Amino acid sequence: MGRITVRKPILTLRVDGEERRRPDTLAVEEPLEIRIGGTPLAVTMRTPGHDVELAAGFLVSEAVISRGDEFSGAIHCGGPGTGGVENTYNVLDVTLAPGVHPPSPDLARSFYTTSSCGVCGKASIDAVETVSSYDVSSDPATVELPLLASLPDLLRAQQAVFDKTGGLHAAGLFDAVTGDLLVLREDVGRHNAVDKVVGWAALHDRLPLRGTVLQVSGRASFELVQKAAMAGIPVLAAVSAPSSLAVDLAEARGITLVGFSRGQSLNVYSRADRILTSAPAPAPVDTLADMLPR
Repeated sequence: MGRITVRKPILTLRVDGEERRRPDTLAVEEPLEIRIGGTPLAVTMRTPGHDVELAAGFLVSEAVISRGDEFSGAIHCGGPGTGGVENTYNVLDVTLAPGVHPPSPDLARSFYTTSSCGVCGKASIDAVETVSSYDVSSDPATVELPLLASLPDLLRAQQAVFDKTGGLHAAGLFDAVTGDLLVLREDVGRHNAVDKVVGWAALHDRLPLRGTVLQVSGRASFELVQKAAMAGIPVLAAVSAPSSLAVDLAEARGITLVGFSRGQSLNVYSRADRILTSAPAPAPVDTLADMLPR
């Protein structure tokens, strides 16, 4: 299997009455069941490919592991009811390193998360906010404003599957000083794309990801800020809006959160001190009332 796109016949209609039948390329969405030592942990809807990275990043996000050497290996296996004979490549069994404890069933997700939400299956509200092994607030990383503003275009230029389908999110990890693209992953789920990036870093022994910028193609949700914190990423930038809870968490964790990064402008919601500009730093604003004209 392992396919990431599929061709389907479609009918295109125009308001002027023109009709056209043609094949269209769609992004594949299939379930991936993640197991640990044969025990099911979660099911997520994802685009096939980089499944081991996805699983590793997922485990980092869930605080099951914090380093690559705690992830011993993974293998695709047959699904339920197959007796292990038919390999659908939609079941991945992970082996943790000796001494690494599997997640508690009380805090585990339910066995299904959608491609649009990576925390929907949490068993309790208390389980949503996970404490990171890394102190992101102390990361001295800085990034030049022109470089930061250029990242959405650099990300978009590398989205090969999006060019074919128009239906995938992307997450790219950049060096904050040079702007070099370290890794880019695409997926139907924005949280999956980030998990694949974090998993790549874990498997290459690069955690914590100090001195990096995570650029995402969509909005900045709470879960993406949480994943950045768990991986030790100091700067998270999105082309669309953040949620209020995303801003709250970024402030609490000391993450620089950027939204509406488009063209020559962007909005900074937390830790603006990491962004280097030629203009003098603005005076701090304590409340919304201070921003309003008097």
